[in-house]
Amino acid sequence: MKSYVAKPQEIQRRWLVLDAADQILGRIATTVAMRLRGKHKPIYTPFIDTGDFVIIINAEKVRLTGRKLDDKLYIHHTGFPGGLRTTTARNILEGKFPERVLENAIRGMLPKNVMGRQMYRKLKVYRGGEHPHEAQKPEPLSLD
Repeated sequence: MKSYVAKPQEIQRRWLVLDAADQILGRIATTVAMRLRGKHKPIYTPFIDTGDFVIIINAEKVRLTGRKLDDKLYIHHTGFPGGLRTTTARNILEGKFPERVLENAIRGMLPKNVMGRQMYRKLKVYRGGEHPHEAQKPEPLSLD
């Protein structure tokens, strides 16, 4: 008996669109990360990117449960002494780039290597209900 290894020419990538309006952040992130990795396919191979393209619309309408809007902190360092900066999820969602909340959650669930960055490039997140990928004929993705 031999193990199956997916070959790059055998991989068929689908385009999926997900409406994030009134959906819970963690549920979206786990489902999308699994689709980007390709773990839902029978041809999944850990060291080959077999995932699909995922488009997320209405990213600014994502929902966080409990008190996470005010308690969840996003921390980064500027690289200068004393440059630790923190902000809350509410500030990001009400700010200029609300889609970054979803992008950060999904990026954290992907591998931290070259293949993870390749998977992350297949994610497209938009704040409104429109996206420029109609030519790819994306199929709707549900969280069920």
